Amino acid sequence: VVVIGALSVILDVAELSPDTVHILRMLRVMFPYMFFICMVALCMAILNSFHHFFVPAATPILANVIWIAVLVWICPMLGETVAERIYAVAWGILAAGLIQLVVQLPVLMRFGFKPALSFSWSDPRIKRGILLMGPAALGVGVIQVNSLLDVVLAWVVDKQAPTALAYTQLMVYLPLGIFATSLGTVLLPTFSKQAARSRVGEIGPTLLKSIKSLLFVVIPAATGLAVLAYRIIGSLFEWQEFDAHSTMLTARALIFFAPGLVVFGVYKVIVPAFYALKDTKTPVRVAAWSVALNLSLNILFIVTWPVGYKHAGLAFATVLTSLLNCFLLAWILGRRIGGIAWRNVLLPALAALFSAAIMGAAVYWGSELMEEMLLQQGCRAKVAQVGAMSGGIVLGLIVYIASSFVCCRAQMQELLSALKHHKS
Repeated sequence: VVVIGALSVILDVAELSPDTVHILRMLRVMFPYMFFICMVALCMAILNSFHHFFVPAATPILANVIWIAVLVWICPMLGETVAERIYAVAWGILAAGLIQLVVQLPVLMRFGFKPALSFSWSDPRIKRGILLMGPAALGVGVIQVNSLLDVVLAWVVDKQAPTALAYTQLMVYLPLGIFATSLGTVLLPTFSKQAARSRVGEIGPTLLKSIKSLLFVVIPAATGLAVLAYRIIGSLFEWQEFDAHSTMLTARALIFFAPGLVVFGVYKVIVPAFYALKDTKTPVRVAAWSVALNLSLNILFIVTWPVGYKHAGLAFATVLTSLLNCFLLAWILGRRIGGIAWRNVLLPALAALFSAAIMGAAVYWGSELMEEMLLQQGCRAKVAQVGAMSGGIVLGLIVYIASSFVCCRAQMQELLSALKHHKS
């Protein structure tokens, strides 16, 4: 309320440029979204603690549907300029935040939640939760500092580099959110229950099984992103202002950032184990050291890597820094819970890597052949590019599944068993 009032006063008395006025007016509309989305996140955490994951996972999809609907159907009816129509998007985002909260309330009530207003701070669990939340929030801030440094240095390298890195992160974070983030969300209540019941020794085996399952999926995904980098970026983004040079810069960054899908995924699975042990400080301490390392590697790669690849060096520095984070956290966690048999992950990881290598070779040559055949059939270059990308993805999936029955039989059987159990 205070911020909205201050924005109103500024708009009334200050002499501002038209662009600044538009930004402040939209900020005034959207600022309450912060309250709603924070409440949504809290509701998600509560539902996850009850092992209910469907509604928390579906509500962000609902928000995207609302935004798209506003853009397609409402914006064209408001005003003649983009500056006028954009206000509909601001109101749509605010409405999406409110609807996400309202959708979760009935499900919460089924678990015994009763909406009420209370100013009591005497519950020791609330105080403990706030104390534990502080370091976790600080850890997220450290990650943002790393991202900010990457963007600033990218501007020094090339004016197009920040955009290339942004699209690269989008391509990696999409499968990361589908597999690793969802797995980490599911694991946190499991780890917490094991820790609360003094069964800390069960955390290690649960973690190992989860990492093996995760690697079985993300290693081929990372390989596919790297092999098909040029075709994926060209097919999805090469339109109008996004030209062939933009595709080249983005694809180069994606090739070096793709291994991060594996590293970031493992990181998102390990960190919940610390949270379950009520240790939110250790991941922050490790992340804080990574800022200096990331900055050092960024500068080193900018100086030593050739022109046209310097921004890719920034992406690779983030991957290497996160890899070191994973090793340190894994070592600390092993000492904390009495040892983890990390060697049991090595052989399945190598088997998945070998299957992914076979898949990568098949995808590379297969997509080349598909594009050449489509061009010979008279298809336009864009159609051939999209066809080669789509065909390469399908071919890669087939080859990886086939090779996994030989090289990763145990992981494949576990996956099939899980799917069969889910259907039943």
